[in-house]
Amino acid sequence: MEVSCRFVLVMQLGPRTLESAVSMLGQVAGCCGDKPPLLLSDNHLPYPAAILQVFGRVLHRRRHWRRGRLKLKGLKAPPGLMAGVVVKVRDAGGKLLKVKTKAIFGRLKDIRGKIKRLKLGNDINTAHVERFNGTARGRSARLARRTRDVSRRRTPLRAALGLLRDVYNFVHPHAALDGATPAMAIGLAEAPWSVRQYVDYPVHVADWQRMIWAEELENHTRSALDSPKARQLVPT
Repeated sequence: MEVSCRFVLVMQLGPRTLESAVSMLGQVAGCCGDKPPLLLSDNHLPYPAAILQVFGRVLHRRRHWRRGRLKLKGLKAPPGLMAGVVVKVRDAGGKLLKVKTKAIFGRLKDIRGKIKRLKLGNDINTAHVERFNGTARGRSARLARRTRDVSRRRTPLRAALGLLRDVYNFVHPHAALDGATPAMAIGLAEAPWSVRQYVDYPVHVADWQRMIWAEELENHTRSALDSPKARQLVPT
């Protein structure tokens, strides 16, 4: 979610693995452009590696002495990338004891300063995403806990998530946005859509456009270590 506009970018379907984290962050990177974003998340273990794979640059390690084995290349965070996580400390029985925050990329002071400038709170938090999770469960019976309305196949659940995301972004006004929709706040709409307008809106995507999108997503999710080396022009 782009929190300042409440615009839902990606709703990832499937288990929480490194591959799903890389896929989600790759789609987020496609929406951010060249400027590194401010990432706020929970303490999911694959997130640091996924962030480096999507946004990282090649780190050339040098030997301290002339002799010895050459050091392998690594990944480093680009300048300006800031990522903070919320750590929930629980006891053996699963009871929440306290909540801590830490920075995995960038300085904690800079992250907190940017959060205050964006008016997202005073410290690292995931309150807006957790609030959207509650809204999603309230609007879609497929996501409710302890219910019989479950999805046994991926295709209906993926379609339901897409419908939920679009209606949330374009149709329903948000109180925190002074009655505007997230699509209006981000500049994709001039007025709230009706459900009829959303259903009748023509959407035609050619096969070549889908191939371009798939290639862009592959470029975003490819690690900088696996990227092909650019050919250096030889002066003639």
